[in-house]
Amino acid sequence: MLKKGKANSKATTESKEAEVTTYRDLPVLPLKEVVLYPKMVLPLMVGDKNSIRLINDALVKDKTIAMVAIKEGEVEEVKPETLFGIGTSAVILKMVKISEDLVRLLVQGVNRIQIEEYVQTSPYLRANATVLEDKGKRSMEIDALIVSIKGLFQKALELAPHLPSEVGVIVMNIDDPSTLADLIASNLNITVVEKQEVLEALDIKARLEKVYQLLNKEFQILELGSKIQNQLKSEMDKTQRDYYLREQLKAIQKELGETDERTVEIEELRQKIKDVKMPEEVEKEANRELDRLARIPPAAAEYTVARTYIDWLIEIPWSKSTEDNLDISVAQKVLDEDHYDLEKVKKRILEYLAVRKLKSDMKGPILCFVGPPGTGKTSLGKSIARALGRKFIRISLGGIRDEAEIRGHRRTYVGALPGRIIQGIRKCGFNNPVFMLDEVDKLGMDFRGDPSSALLEVLDPEQNNAFSDHYLEVPFDLSRVMFITTANILDPIPPALKDRMEVLDLPGYTDDEKLMITRKYLIPRQVEAHGLKAEMVSFTDEAIRKIIQDYTREAGLRNLEREIASVCRAIAKEMAEGRDQMVSVVPEMIHSFLGPTRFHPEVAERTSEPGVSTGLAWTPAGGDIIFIEATKMRGKQSLILTGQLGDVMKESAQAALSYVRSKALSLGIPEDFFANFDIHLHVPAGAIPKDGPSAGVAMFTALVSLFTERPVKVDVAMTGEITLRGRVLPVGGIKEKVLAAKRAGIKTVILPKENENNLEEIPPQIKEGMKFILVEEMEEVLMHALSGEEVQV
Repeated sequence: MLKKGKANSKATTESKEAEVTTYRDLPVLPLKEVVLYPKMVLPLMVGDKNSIRLINDALVKDKTIAMVAIKEGEVEEVKPETLFGIGTSAVILKMVKISEDLVRLLVQGVNRIQIEEYVQTSPYLRANATVLEDKGKRSMEIDALIVSIKGLFQKALELAPHLPSEVGVIVMNIDDPSTLADLIASNLNITVVEKQEVLEALDIKARLEKVYQLLNKEFQILELGSKIQNQLKSEMDKTQRDYYLREQLKAIQKELGETDERTVEIEELRQKIKDVKMPEEVEKEANRELDRLARIPPAAAEYTVARTYIDWLIEIPWSKSTEDNLDISVAQKVLDEDHYDLEKVKKRILEYLAVRKLKSDMKGPILCFVGPPGTGKTSLGKSIARALGRKFIRISLGGIRDEAEIRGHRRTYVGALPGRIIQGIRKCGFNNPVFMLDEVDKLGMDFRGDPSSALLEVLDPEQNNAFSDHYLEVPFDLSRVMFITTANILDPIPPALKDRMEVLDLPGYTDDEKLMITRKYLIPRQVEAHGLKAEMVSFTDEAIRKIIQDYTREAGLRNLEREIASVCRAIAKEMAEGRDQMVSVVPEMIHSFLGPTRFHPEVAERTSEPGVSTGLAWTPAGGDIIFIEATKMRGKQSLILTGQLGDVMKESAQAALSYVRSKALSLGIPEDFFANFDIHLHVPAGAIPKDGPSAGVAMFTALVSLFTERPVKVDVAMTGEITLRGRVLPVGGIKEKVLAAKRAGIKTVILPKENENNLEEIPPQIKEGMKFILVEEMEEVLMHALSGEEVQV
C-alpha cells in the first residue's frame, strides 16, 4: 500500500556529485525497515547514542554518510554481516536535537554505492565504498514502461486518497526513468527485501520492470480492498436504511392504529403461551424468551434458535391428558383379547387401575418386563395402553451411548434438540402416555456420557415430577407417565436403575400355550398378511404341535410365527396357481412345506449308556437342557474338561470328582480308580460358552454312572449346586428350566430342596404330568437318577 511522506525527489543536485567515484572512511548509518534511494529526501528519528555520535562527526566534516539497510529479522547488535552490500550515499540536510538521546534528521540520497570493506566497527561503522552508475540507454521500451508506470500509479493514487495529490504531480513531471523508479518504489508498501532489489537493479529497464511488477501487485490489493469496503458499506447502508424505514413504518402504523406482521406474530405466540396453560415457572420463562425474540432482528442467526425454543415450549402438552379407562372388566377383556396367559402381568395392571380409581393423583408405576426374546414384552405394552385408553410411545434404547439422547442437548449447540423422552411426549400430544423403553439391558456407555445414569431421574417417581431436559431448562412432570422397560436379562442393568423398577418375569411358553397362541393369534395374523381368507386355510392341532416340536426350539414365538408364515406362503402360491379348494394342514404335509425335521428328541438316545446325564440350564433365550458326558481312559490322574466351560463350571466338575473319590468305597468303586485312569468330562454344543454352578449335580451323577456302569434314567433331568460335604444347594432360573424340561419330554425333575418355593410360580398346566423330586443330599440324587440297584453313600 502507498505510504504518505516516504520520500520526495529533489530537483537540483550539486555538480560535484557526478565527479565522486569512491568514498573513503565513510560513516555508515544502519537503516531498519527502510531503504533510501538517490535524490530522495528521508526524515529519520535517531535514538542510538553511537548513531548520534556518527551524525555529529559527519556534520563537522562534509555532512556525507552512507545509508545501508539492515537485513530482515531481529538484530541485537549491528555488524557488517547484518547489513546489505549495496546502499546509498547521502547528505545531511538538517538535524534537530529533540533531547540528549534523540535527534530528528533530514537526509537526501546522492548515489548508489557498493560497500567494499568496513574499516571501523566501533563506536560506529565506517567503510570504503564505490559509486555504482546506472546501466542501459534510453529506448522506446523504456519510454513505454514510463508511460505504463505513470498511468498505473495514477490509478493506484485514486484508490489511496490519504496520499497528497502532490505526489502524483511530481511523478507525472519526472522524465528521468531512474528517478521515477526510485520515487515510486519509495512510496510502495513493500518489504525491505523488495525495496533492496529495486536499489540493486542497476539496469534501468530491469529496474522499471521490477517497479511495474510491484506497483501492479499493490494496485490489485488496493482494488480488492476498495471492492470489499464498498460491499460492506453498501450492506451497512442497506441495513441502516431498512432499520430507518421499519421505524418509520412502525410510527405510521401506530398513528393509524394498525400493527405490522412481526408484531402480529409475536402477539399470536403470546396468546398460544397463555392458551397452553403452562406451569407458572414455565410460562414466565416462555414470555421472557418471547420478549427477547421481539428485540432480535429476523435476519439474525439467534432469531431462529429463540423461535424454535418457543415453538417447543408451546407444543409440549403441559396440561393435556387422556382420560383413563377405569372400568376393570373392560381392561381385563382387552388384555385377554391381545395376550394369552401372562396372568401375573395382567393382575398387576388391573391392580394399578383399581388404585387409580380410588386415588386419582396416583403416580405412574415403573415396570420392567424381563424375559426371553419373542415372549410378547413389547406387544404387551401396546395392549396395556389400549386397556388404559392412553397413547403408546416406544423408543429402543439398544446401542444408545450418548447421555444427550435422554436429556437432550443444550441450546448453545447448532441443531440442538430435546432428548427422546420429551420428543416422545410432544409427538403423542398428551402428558400421561404409556412410555415403553425397550431393551434397557442393552444401553451402552462411552466418552459422551452414561445414558443409564440419565435414566435414574426419569424412572424415579420421587424425582421425575420435575424432570429437567438440557434443551428446555424448565421442569416437566413425568410422574403421570406409565413407564415400562423391557429386558432379556437383568444382569447388565446397573443396580441403582434396577432398584427403581418393579420387575415382572415373562417366562417362556409351554407347548400347550404355544398351541393356543398359534391358533388364536399367529395363524389369523399370518393368513391375513398373505392375502388369504380364514375359510381357505385351517391347521390341525397335530400339525401345529409338529411345527412346535420338530421345527422350533425356543422360549418365545418368533421362529414359530416364521414357520407358520412359510406354510401360508406355500398355500398362497398354490392359490395363485389356480387352486380353489380349502387347504387343511395336517402333520403329513408339514415336510413338504418346511423341509426336513430340524430338531429330534434325543434324551433317550443320549442317556441310554453309562456316563451321560441330563442337566437343566438357564440362557438369555429361556431354559434349555444340556448333556454331561463322562468317559475314562488309561492314564494318570488327569481331569480333562471340554465344551467351553467357564471357571465356575470347571470348579463344579472338580468338586464333583473330589466327592466321588472321597466316597469311592461306598459307591462300589475301587479307591485307586483315579490312579489308573484319566477322566474326560464334556458338555456338547462346544461352540457355546457355558458357566455357572447349577450343573454340579449332573456332573456328579454322570461320574458315578460312568464308574458304576449304571445308566441315568432317560426321563430324568436335574439341576443344583454341590458341595464337598455332599449337600445340594439352591440355584436360579427354576421356572425357565422346568419349561425346558417340559418341552424336551422330561417326566422327572430333580431340584434342590431350597428351591421348593419356586415351584409355586410355575403354572399348574406345566407341572401336569411331571414329577418333582426335592433333594438335600447327593445320595438322594443317585437314588432317583440311576437305573438298576440303589447306591448307598
